[in-house]
Amino acid sequence: MTTTRFAPSPTGYIHIGNLRTALFNYLIARAAGGEFILRIDDTDPERSKQEYVDAIQEDLTWLGLTWDRMERQSDRIERYEEAAQKLRDDGRFYECFETPGELDLKRKKQLNMGKPPVYDRSSLNLSEAEKDKLRAERGGYWRFKLNQERINWKDGILGDLSIDAASVSDPVLIRGDGQFLYTLASVCDDIDFGVTDVVRGSDHVTNTATQIQIIEALGGKVPNFAHHSLLTGPQGEALSKRLGTLALRDMRAAGISPMAVLSLMARLGSSDPVELRSEMDSLIAGFDISKFGSAPTKFDIEDLKPMTAKLLADQPFEKVADHIAALGVPSEIASDFWGATRENIQTMDDLGPWWELFKNGCEPVIDPEDADFIKEAMSLLPDGPHTQETWGEWTKAVKEATGRKGRGLFMPLRKALTGMDHGPDMKSVLPLLQVIRAKQ
Repeated sequence: MTTTRFAPSPTGYIHIGNLRTALFNYLIARAAGGEFILRIDDTDPERSKQEYVDAIQEDLTWLGLTWDRMERQSDRIERYEEAAQKLRDDGRFYECFETPGELDLKRKKQLNMGKPPVYDRSSLNLSEAEKDKLRAERGGYWRFKLNQERINWKDGILGDLSIDAASVSDPVLIRGDGQFLYTLASVCDDIDFGVTDVVRGSDHVTNTATQIQIIEALGGKVPNFAHHSLLTGPQGEALSKRLGTLALRDMRAAGISPMAVLSLMARLGSSDPVELRSEMDSLIAGFDISKFGSAPTKFDIEDLKPMTAKLLADQPFEKVADHIAALGVPSEIASDFWGATRENIQTMDDLGPWWELFKNGCEPVIDPEDADFIKEAMSLLPDGPHTQETWGEWTKAVKEATGRKGRGLFMPLRKALTGMDHGPDMKSVLPLLQVIRAKQ
């Protein structure tokens, strides 16, 4: 069975870059009729917060990325201890004692000598007496001893990859304070949960190489790996400086449609065109991880707004009725309100200003040359309540009385009634203008 996972750390909110990883893994699992696991990587007790765990679940639920099971790494510490002990027993785990400052000095010396900044394994030469002395002074941390050979795998996006383990430092798996780091915990989980496919960002390629050796050392089966390109801003700039505005919860608050987000992210960076979809099943059916490329992928949040607008324009009233009711729109005109505004909004948040206009009116915009015309036109406005036919009947009477026609007739009236030179069809607007109705 195909099994994938999304493994966020609950140290902050999910942003659009995280979503790309979550969505790819979700689509692979669903296309194969497999299992999608939400794994909370919370081995850091100081930085991990329950509020972020809750937020992660809320964001995924908003998007419709339902998980089949949820696991928390903080519940599996004993399992990681067992794995660490096996590696010790097999001679693949060794204790080190350098401080961060000492390691930094070593790296600088190696770089100055033209050598790669790879850990020199000096701790392997320590005697037990030397280790005992160092343990008394500072906490020891643990590294996995790599077999210094080439690590090869066929990546689902990047193709055939090969990394020389001799060019990579032995990875630290347990910190000096005893905390298990991501690499060991993740490997244990992938083995135990039967994860068959792992999709993640291209910044994890080297980490994947070391994980392959750890998986093999623990007797696990290496999953299929695929590394997607990283997102950039629309000008190719790093997203890291803008992630505060790219959090999924911020997009939700701004009224962006979940299917707009999913439609864009399920194809962006692939050889397939981005096509707006209204149902998850169509995204699942057409997803092919091999169609994605390695080049950095440009993302512009502004692209989501017209996509959201198109999706909203197609929404039946029943799906938005609760939102419209929450604005205070009376039930007897709620459906007409949606009919008038649905093609004039980019997000649901845009409905608020329209209702404010219809309910309370606006400051009329009247050009000096139109002042007498507007005064005469308003005197011809029929008594309310107004219907869909009122606009046509009224403008016909105004045309006959003033001789105006076309844009010279309609635009001054629109600006006087709405304060704008654009918007919904005025035959739908006029019956909704509560302030005018109240004056009749």
